[in-house]
Amino acid sequence: MATAKYTKGKDGYFQARVWDGTYTEAGVKHRVTLRTKKSSRALEEMVREMEEKVKNRDILKESKASVQEYARTWLDIYKHDAELNTKAMYRHIIDTHLDILKSVSISAVRKTDVLMCLNVASGKARTQEQILLTLKQVVRAAVTDKHIAPGIYMEIFDGIRVKKQKKTDKRPLTSEEKAAVFSADFTNIQKAFVYVIYGCGLRRGEALALERSDFDFDGKKLKVDKSLAFDKNTPYIKSTKSQNGIREIPIPSNILPFLQEYCRSLGQPRLFCTTGKDIMTKSSYVKLWAGIQQKMGSPDLTAHIFRHNYCTNLCYQIPTVSIKKIAELLGDHEKMVIEVYNHIILEKEDAERAVEMALNME
Repeated sequence: MATAKYTKGKDGYFQARVWDGTYTEAGVKHRVTLRTKKSSRALEEMVREMEEKVKNRDILKESKASVQEYARTWLDIYKHDAELNTKAMYRHIIDTHLDILKSVSISAVRKTDVLMCLNVASGKARTQEQILLTLKQVVRAAVTDKHIAPGIYMEIFDGIRVKKQKKTDKRPLTSEEKAAVFSADFTNIQKAFVYVIYGCGLRRGEALALERSDFDFDGKKLKVDKSLAFDKNTPYIKSTKSQNGIREIPIPSNILPFLQEYCRSLGQPRLFCTTGKDIMTKSSYVKLWAGIQQKMGSPDLTAHIFRHNYCTNLCYQIPTVSIKKIAELLGDHEKMVIEVYNHIILEKEDAERAVEMALNME
């Protein structure tokens, strides 16, 4: 005779604690008590029914909102403080690529729905990455809001992979571009911008946000604590990319005299601005950079190439300067610097000579 799974308590009840498919605020599975006076077998059936309800999402708060509608709410609430460009990316994905799910309830979303969105964007690696990123966050929010059972998240996304977009290889400045930094017929504003990103390794937004008060010419230092970004054509000042971005950078002696004179000649606090305004618009920056590209004879040149050039040149100075210090100067993480440094080491590596020198017993 089979042994009963549950034992009758002193009060005459068989009882069990069962997960109801939700979580407490502390992230612990929320359990409910099931009780019956009938038998252990009757309780087993009650437990099985509860588990089936959890599996089928019957225990959750079903939402009538579609995936697209819920995603818009998610963007407004969960991404309220995100950068404008980040919010614009999510909004584009939701409005354009989740339109196919405008009749699918968020409570009923399935793996086939996700795959359908990805298949429509077939051949567009970056778009597929963004669709998957968006849907994962939207579904996680729906789990938090108890519209989807937690276990369903893995059921939906397990095994779904998208081909990652191949990133453009980073490169430093060419020898011709390096020569052009100091020989091109720049205007003063062009020269100041090029000198700052070349000699100090600033991100584009960090350079555009610079003010005269950020320079300590006596101490030969430059303070970075803000960045300029664009909402379409409208500029606005924001914080640096991360807390690491707040830093002081040495000003190289070969660019210091010009930058000092340039700052003295300005009639406004900010180094770079649109005529008649105290800040630079995006259209003005586009014209500024196009002029720099033309005078340097390099149409594919980007401001980030200057930053990579700065990092690469510093990495060649290891161990005179540490990886930690390079990361501090860049306002970035050591992991990023190590990746660049490893690439440089591979270029310079001479294993045979290293072994000979290390094991030379003479």
